[in-house]
Amino acid sequence: MSKRLTIAVTGMNAKPDNPGPGLAVARCLMEAIDLDCRIIGLSYDALDPGLYLKDFCDAGYLLPYPSAGEEALIQRLSYIHARESIDVLIPCLDAELPGMIRSEPMIQQLGIHTFLPGADQFKLRNKDQLPQLAEHAGLNCPRITAITNVHFFDDCKEDGWSYPLVIKGLFYDAKIVYSIDQARQAFRAIATEWGYPVLVQAFVKGQEYNLTALGDGDGNMLSAVMMKKMALTDKGKAWSGVSINDETLFEASARLIKRIKWRGPLEVEVLKDGKGDYHLLEINPRFPAWIYLSHGVGRNIPAALVKLMRGISDGGEQPINPGVMFIRYANEVILPISEFEHYVVSGTNRD
Repeated sequence: MSKRLTIAVTGMNAKPDNPGPGLAVARCLMEAIDLDCRIIGLSYDALDPGLYLKDFCDAGYLLPYPSAGEEALIQRLSYIHARESIDVLIPCLDAELPGMIRSEPMIQQLGIHTFLPGADQFKLRNKDQLPQLAEHAGLNCPRITAITNVHFFDDCKEDGWSYPLVIKGLFYDAKIVYSIDQARQAFRAIATEWGYPVLVQAFVKGQEYNLTALGDGDGNMLSAVMMKKMALTDKGKAWSGVSINDETLFEASARLIKRIKWRGPLEVEVLKDGKGDYHLLEINPRFPAWIYLSHGVGRNIPAALVKLMRGISDGGEQPINPGVMFIRYANEVILPISEFEHYVVSGTNRD
């Protein structure tokens, strides 16, 4: 690990109610005591504040939106790589991963290293596959269905659905609705922003527990950290949480990773109801926004990923200390407007 690495990290947005993981990943990497690196922040919007935080982002560039296609992505990465000599690319957003996975051979031809799941693995953990995965892991799963028409809500009660319901996008967003009017409104909003299908999931009341870890691609789970959500934003994201050790969540997650032979970071979200039963809610194919907690408990998972990519096992499979808490906060980044304008015009803060 003697060579200083240049690591590109996407998802540098930091909306208080729904932050991206990129800034937290960059923070973990920059504060890892045994990793010497510089961070290239990659974003899709010049308003993403992580681009302007010099402590965690040495340089920043805008990427074309995933809808622009793989050719545009490779052209942009080639340009950035020619200027920055990127060693490692860590994508942190669900919506960009399909294109990144399809482009992985071309990205590696540029000399940029990645550690991504295959396309089949990525599809296996889709939200519409959760019931089958939950059964394999020994967990319950709330009833879920994919829809493309708002008229589903006209007679869904006759099919056994009852309010409240959870309306979800295939990649992002979740809204709890309590009536047919709210359901229609949520459906239209999510479909407009994230496309089809839209997912409808039965609502289960309980306490949320999350696990984040690495999959080595051979079915092994590495460097797991678990937390319990203590306070939520309006979008259901963790505003605060505390580290825990939960044997049921740990073993179920290990079975899931073994089943799909996951490669790279992931997050498993479960809910524990009042009876003590566990329900699988989501399997997210990247680091969570709360990943800085892993550094706080002494198991820096983004740094472990970089080591894994270099053939170095980080070990660390013993349970971490419970009772370490995080509290998220919002802050302002002060900068001259000329720096923001430079991003808008040039797509970078570099001259």
